[in-house]
Amino acid sequence: MLTRIASAIVSLTLLCGEASAQELTTIRFSLGWKVRGADAPFLYAKEHGLFKAEGLNVILDQGEGSSATVTRVMSGAYDAGLGDINAIIQSAATRPQEAPVMVYNVYSQSPFAIVTKKNGGIKTIKDLEGHTLGGAQGTPTTRLIEVFARRNGLDMNKIKITNMAPNLQEPMLLKGDVDGALVFNITSYFNLVLNRQDPDKDFTWLSFDDYGVDLYSNGVMVSRKLIATNPKAVTGLVRAINKGMTAVAKDQNAGMKLVMENDSLLDAAVEKRRLQYSFERLIMSPEMNEIGIGDVKDQRLAKSIDTIVEGYQLPRTPAPGEIFTREFLPPKSDRMLAYTPN
Repeated sequence: MLTRIASAIVSLTLLCGEASAQELTTIRFSLGWKVRGADAPFLYAKEHGLFKAEGLNVILDQGEGSSATVTRVMSGAYDAGLGDINAIIQSAATRPQEAPVMVYNVYSQSPFAIVTKKNGGIKTIKDLEGHTLGGAQGTPTTRLIEVFARRNGLDMNKIKITNMAPNLQEPMLLKGDVDGALVFNITSYFNLVLNRQDPDKDFTWLSFDDYGVDLYSNGVMVSRKLIATNPKAVTGLVRAINKGMTAVAKDQNAGMKLVMENDSLLDAAVEKRRLQYSFERLIMSPEMNEIGIGDVKDQRLAKSIDTIVEGYQLPRTPAPGEIFTREFLPPKSDRMLAYTPN
């Protein structure tokens, strides 16, 4: 009798477990690139059950670039992802009903920069004239260099741009084949580190933000279909990611444990440094301290949209509400990061 009761209890438990699993909403999520230290908050949210607690089965896949995330979501292959808000602006200008919407901004400061060797003869932005810059075709830094030049009174006729693959920028800069590179700083900085260079001591970083090209960058975007059909899932996704972000801000070691479990061949010290760089150089800012992570300032976003329209010569100017919504954000009190390097 007891055996039959025990068997019934086990069967009931298994059935309940299967039912619970079936009730989870699957969200296919594209990261910006191969998993690296800066992705720790997303891994934390998954491995610590934060997505599951929201009724979600989030499948995290490596990406093909922060701009490519937009294409992936628009194609229907992914429901959400981590990508560049400026790529959303480009898509929304021509395909407004298909472009994804950003629901949680991560990078309050943009990563777009020009990196030069300190002994290479470029000490100020005016010194860019008469020199050669290497850029990867189609990237925001390369596409916006003419806007950068106009806003700083530079003559583009005196600046040569050499197109190259992204992975060749740092090697060609080190060899002296180009005098500067148009880069995504969190990538380039650590490419230099992995090439046994000192990015702070031996290189100059001219951030677009500091020279009149003030943009947002990476954040969480979702498809319009997901917003329309399951807004509750979007709210849960954002809430779980926010919890992962706040947890890793306090304890980077907890996040790095998961990064290394995902890929044991990574250099743990470099990737932890990359994670902390993402917080210190891109996430944390006076603006973020004012409005919390995840949100944007509408006026700044409107100006950045104008910049992208100018730089990419887009046929129309999307409204900020087409690009970003704060509808799914947790309360501001839950989005105030207490970042502590450890």
